[in-house]
Amino acid sequence: MSAQTPTTTDQHRHRDATTPSGVGLSFPRLVRSEWIKLRSIRSTVWCYAVLVVLTIAMAVLLGSLVNQGGPSLPADQANGTLVSVNTASVSITALVVGVLGVLIITGEYGTGQVRSTFTADPGRIGVILAKAFVLALATFVVSAVATWIGVAISVGLQAANNVHADLGDPAVFLPILGSSVYVTLLALLAYAIGLLVRSSAGGIAITLGILLVLPVILALFAGLTNAEWILDVAKFLPSEAGGQLFAYPSGGAATGQTGVVLNGWGGFAVLAGEVVVVGAAATAIARSRDV
Repeated sequence: MSAQTPTTTDQHRHRDATTPSGVGLSFPRLVRSEWIKLRSIRSTVWCYAVLVVLTIAMAVLLGSLVNQGGPSLPADQANGTLVSVNTASVSITALVVGVLGVLIITGEYGTGQVRSTFTADPGRIGVILAKAFVLALATFVVSAVATWIGVAISVGLQAANNVHADLGDPAVFLPILGSSVYVTLLALLAYAIGLLVRSSAGGIAITLGILLVLPVILALFAGLTNAEWILDVAKFLPSEAGGQLFAYPSGGAATGQTGVVLNGWGGFAVLAGEVVVVGAAATAIARSRDV
């Protein structure tokens, strides 16, 4: 008697019988699963801990030193000082969340857990978006809480140094909030890069290269060639465009500037657009791969 080969229909029935209906397929369940994974990874705890410590420590340190023993500052200068003090750590914390964004996805490729992740959502779009949503929400909340704790402490410290800023002024409030938006978008950009290359070392190298090396290279070429178009290109880099999100809009800052000039909203649009483009490309490629 020859053995019967299971038909495709029988295989599908067996798979459906062993997999509970609807488990892992709805977006809320995917988000819950990704949240459990995010908070159970050591790199997540360490990266967010570094972000919190650096953000608050820099605000406290600079808040106690700026204008120490000096005269009372004018309102506009005091506002700009408060923004600068509480966003000084962003250039460092941006690197931290960049590393985290890469590791969130490449860590699963390294351990092979990504197979189970994509099995939960064969279409893959849902789980990719769920992971991005959890990463963005956690990063923004942690950054915002740490930043405003630093603000609360530094306001008192600066008042003792005759620096009296107006927190109700949108020119002060928006850049401080924008710093958290900036690190969140960078985390998403790094996540998309990690999804694209599937390598922790490669993803981190590319992310840090874009944030640290590329601006220096373009600035060097611009200085050697005096080519203004290179400076214009540099303004669309993630670090340069995103930097407008937490820049204090001092009066007359744009006077005499030539070439491309981005404000806070323009910088946000550029950086968000880059996140969407890289993320869409990474998602399309991830769907076309076996794993």
